[in-house]
Amino acid sequence: MHTPRFSVIIPVHNAERTIAAAVQSVRAQSFKDFEIILIDDGSSDDSVRAMLPFAGNDHRVRLFSKNQEGVSVTRNFGAQLARGELIAFLDADDCWRPNKLLQHDRLHGIYQGIEASFAKIAFRSEREDGTLADPLTYSTVQVDPLRLDAVLSENPVCTTSNLVIKRETFLAMGGFQDGMNHAEDQEFLARFVDQGRKIAGIDQCLVDYRLSPDGLSCDYEAMLAGWRELAAKYEGRFDMRRSEAIYCRYLARRILRAGGPAPLARQMAFDGLRADYRGFFSDTRRGGLTLGAAIGSSLLPQAVRTSVFA
Repeated sequence: MHTPRFSVIIPVHNAERTIAAAVQSVRAQSFKDFEIILIDDGSSDDSVRAMLPFAGNDHRVRLFSKNQEGVSVTRNFGAQLARGELIAFLDADDCWRPNKLLQHDRLHGIYQGIEASFAKIAFRSEREDGTLADPLTYSTVQVDPLRLDAVLSENPVCTTSNLVIKRETFLAMGGFQDGMNHAEDQEFLARFVDQGRKIAGIDQCLVDYRLSPDGLSCDYEAMLAGWRELAAKYEGRFDMRRSEAIYCRYLARRILRAGGPAPLARQMAFDGLRADYRGFFSDTRRGGLTLGAAIGSSLLPQAVRTSVFA
């Protein structure tokens, strides 16, 4: 049986609107040596029906359906089924640029010692017809090796759709923490870095991240609660209050980008200030703009907030 270079794992839960675009972005890759593992996690909509044509028309696509257990369990299930040397995760509402797998293949081929990689992502809102609008802003890829405090403050990988990792490494680490559906990617990355494993960044935009105010990734209060649970595991090993301030600033910016509720953006900004105002303003420009946007956002229409405060 052929061993593909990549196993692309896509967990799906009530994603009938977006799953076709996600799968098509994988099938359109310039690097063709991959398999796609689609796993329906107890959807109550027509997600399975939307995925069936892909499984029927492309031998690289494998479709599975199970009871709802959460995104961490679903990704781990996919990793157990994977045959590829490298696992690439993709959320059902995100998309990849055509050279995503090619660039990761080259990086892992050149630097044999690295076990994982990531790239820049574009934050994009939805148009009324469900397609992705022009990018609002981009993430950055730092040159220095990732440290635990950086991972816990502002997750540099940003989204699991950006992560590529050796299958043997992922399985040896036990995968994502079962039952953890917020900050599960940060928890895994913190564990990865804490074990001294090597991850490298690609300074190219390879992922389109869909901003949706009502999506799982925009359940900000649950994200903060999950972050606090995660940070407690490393208490005493980093400045927790400073990191919480930076993380709250990060959440406030995500709310503003996604066009989320203005009161929630203010709450997150004020939570960050209460945690450690020096940490909140550790990046003076970012802290000032975030606070000003959070305070003033209620005075502007959602569409204006989204574009101005990206």
